[in-house]
This record gives sequence, structure tokens and C-alpha cells, in this order.
Amino acid sequence: MSERPPVGKALAMTITLLACVFAGLGVLFVLAPVPAASFYGIDPESSSGLFYVRAVGFRDLGLASYLFGLTLAQQFRALSIVMLSTLIIPAGDILLLAASDGAQPIHYLLHAASFLCFAGSGLWARRSASAR
Repeated sequence: MSERPPVGKALAMTITLLACVFAGLGVLFVLAPVPAASFYGIDPESSSGLFYVRAVGFRDLGLASYLFGLTLAQQFRALSIVMLSTLIIPAGDILLLAASDGAQPIHYLLHAASFLCFAGSGLWARRSASAR
């Protein structure tokens, strides 16, 4: 059994951590949509907003599961494609925030950080896949 190079281990650990963050957010959004709505920049008094937050929670749980699965399978090329394609999510979230009335700068910052995490990790996975 061959040992992964240190860069592969660091990448796998980083993406696993990212998957855990999104799994945690997903659980929070599904089970506690009121505080999650405030975190996400959505009016917690809106029932349609709470349904939306729960939908985002399920999306984040799905995202976490395929990040974890592809990392576990060491499918770094596929992981790169998925992560770079996932940039649509935080970009869309930022556009939705811009169209809403209740967004604060911190909400934009959180989604921008998500965008940068996926872009950086996706490019890192692509480079790692090319080196194999």
C-alpha cells in the first residue's frame, strides 16, 4: 500500500475540515433555522425564509458528503471539478444577499470567505491531481 505524499495528506485534511464545517452548518440550518437565518442574513421572522434556510442546510449536508466521499476515495481530479463548480453556490448567495434588504457586511464576508476556500482548495486539488 503506497503512502500519500505530504501534500496529498495536507489537502485531504484541509478538505475534510471544510466538509466538517459544512456538515456542521447543514445540521445547524436544518435543526435550528431561526438562529441560522440570522447567521445567513435572512429575516428569522419569515416562514418562507426559514424553509429556505432549511433547504440551504440540506444543500450544505450534501456538499459535505460529496467532499468527504471524494476525499476519502482520493479522487482529487473529480474533487477539483466539484469544488470549482461549487463556486456557483457562494457567488449565487452573494447575489441573493445583494437583492435582499437585510444583508449586513458580515454576511457578504462569510460568503466571500466560502468562495475563496472553494477556489483555493479546488485549485490545490487540481494541482495535486496533475502531479499524480
